[in-house]
Amino acid sequence: MRRVAVTGLGVVSPVGNDVKTFWESLVNGKNGIDFITKFDTTDFKAKLAGEVKDFDPSPYMDKSEIRRSDMFVRYAIAAASQAVWESKIEGNIDPERFGVYFGSGIGGFDTMTAEHDNYLAKGPSRVSPHFITKMISNMGAGNIAIKFNAKGPCLSFTTACATGSTALGEAYRAIAGGYADAIIAGGVDAAICPLAVAGFSNLTALSESTDKDAASIPFDKRRNGFVIGEGAGAIVLEEYEHAKKRGAFIYAEMCGYGSTCDAHHVTAPDDSASASSKAIRDCLTESGKKFDPNKIYFNAHGTSTPLNDKTETKAIKLAFGEEGAKKISVSSIKSMTGHLLGAAGAIEAVASIKALQENIVPPTINYKEADENCDLDITPNKAVKKELELVMSNNLGFGGHNACVAFCKAED
Repeated sequence: MRRVAVTGLGVVSPVGNDVKTFWESLVNGKNGIDFITKFDTTDFKAKLAGEVKDFDPSPYMDKSEIRRSDMFVRYAIAAASQAVWESKIEGNIDPERFGVYFGSGIGGFDTMTAEHDNYLAKGPSRVSPHFITKMISNMGAGNIAIKFNAKGPCLSFTTACATGSTALGEAYRAIAGGYADAIIAGGVDAAICPLAVAGFSNLTALSESTDKDAASIPFDKRRNGFVIGEGAGAIVLEEYEHAKKRGAFIYAEMCGYGSTCDAHHVTAPDDSASASSKAIRDCLTESGKKFDPNKIYFNAHGTSTPLNDKTETKAIKLAFGEEGAKKISVSSIKSMTGHLLGAAGAIEAVASIKALQENIVPPTINYKEADENCDLDITPNKAVKKELELVMSNNLGFGGHNACVAFCKAED
């Protein structure tokens, strides 16, 4: 198995549209959640979201590309462009050894609803010829590959809220196994639209709080649902020696991945946490060496739903043992960004890599009331400076998908 380096990062998020802004916002506990501005929420139970603010796709796409693409593709292209440009991989790799593993939980939801309305109001002849290519969920991956002439493996993953981590993990294995030398990996979603919010809300998944500081509150006893968010995260993963040979800056080494399924229920996690804990254990085992629990940061899925946070706490304890679980630092950045669905694992992996680089654990903000079922060190309210050896990012998705990825400091 070949080693895998991280050589580029990119982000579009509710707390910043580049990695520097995103990371500074997390460290400072900035809340990116606010009232929805994209549509009138008068008749909606859920009023809050983690919207992307002040996003300009023009540095990454020309006008015709923007016009022919859904917002989820624009976010994906922006995050991927940041990561590729930072890595300087473009022009320094055989195109046939360059891949894209980029997923979306939903795809072009906004385009689908808009064109359906168009069809009902004006008939079939008025449906846009760009409808299908704007909507289908593989178009994030496809457009990234076109933009960067990546002719190697190109896959689009959909594992609901575990999508971003699944894409990263499968890209890691493809490079480690020799099937590619570098892969642009990540996840994206842009589903803050009336139909999606109504659907999630009627599923009783969303918080109905109108207080932005008491809506996405992972591990807090007051939690009552997640807050929908949007954005994209991208990471350039590269075979370690390939990166060293060309003098690339290496953020970290990707060293582990675990993937399982609860095979239990379409939305509810299995409260035994047997499969979700196995994904964490498998990821930890694949990392290949013993790490001091006091020097581990675990970026939790932490959705702020009653069942998820309780079950994830149990999974962490089963994976690390009761004593070890109490020593690791845990937090959920969803307290600041909301839940970015298919993009969650990708932006959370970026946050984890920055935490490792800076030796800073980002906080779980707006934490007030302890829950005896979520009794880990969840880094409440303020970032903590701490020497780190290993970071892990964990995600759980509807359908029972579990995915966990790990990064350690690069050592020659």
